[in-house]
Amino acid sequence: MDRPYDVITFDCYGTLVDWEGGIHAAFTAAGASVDRVKLLRAYAETEPDVQAESYRPYRDVLAETARRVAARIGWMLPEHRAGFLADSLRHWKPFPDTVPALERLAAAGYRLGILSNIDDDLLAGTLLELGVGFDPIVTAEKVRAYKPAHAHFEAARERIGKARWLHAAQSYFHDIVPARALGISNAWINRKRDLSSDGGLPDKELPTLEALADWLAPAD
Repeated sequence: MDRPYDVITFDCYGTLVDWEGGIHAAFTAAGASVDRVKLLRAYAETEPDVQAESYRPYRDVLAETARRVAARIGWMLPEHRAGFLADSLRHWKPFPDTVPALERLAAAGYRLGILSNIDDDLLAGTLLELGVGFDPIVTAEKVRAYKPAHAHFEAARERIGKARWLHAAQSYFHDIVPARALGISNAWINRKRDLSSDGGLPDKELPTLEALADWLAPAD
């Protein structure tokens, strides 16, 4: 097969892993009683603000985001339990199409990587669920910054060199915007059929990872 790219990097949480399902389940298990849509909206609006402040480990980002979301939804979160999101992360599961799509892409000869806003130790548990190897792996802990800042992409470029590179991600804000700004080929995995926040267009828009695999590693 004539591959159009040599390397495909992915955002992890929200793209490969069911981030929203994991967040909702964690809040529910911790005792919060709140509508899923309301919770996830509050979370999506809060976490980028926390990440945009001075760098802190993602475990601390999760704890501070949980505190602020709890205040927004009127839930009394005891301080000693503020780490519940980080503790739950190892239980967050890949989307049903994730592992089959990754296996197809790896079998077709693509080199796969991850660019994630996370700490190394938290990502380690998730990697066990994904079934394939990744190189490069660029985390917020390694570059001490959070997407949509450009540090992840710049570090990945150093590792990838001149190889043909596609970045695939669900978050338009965190991933597609910086990839476009840096001239990196990009595929928006738009599972929720969102509209782009700035009116721009990705290089490719697909509804699932299965569709990405159909495009880049079609069955014979």
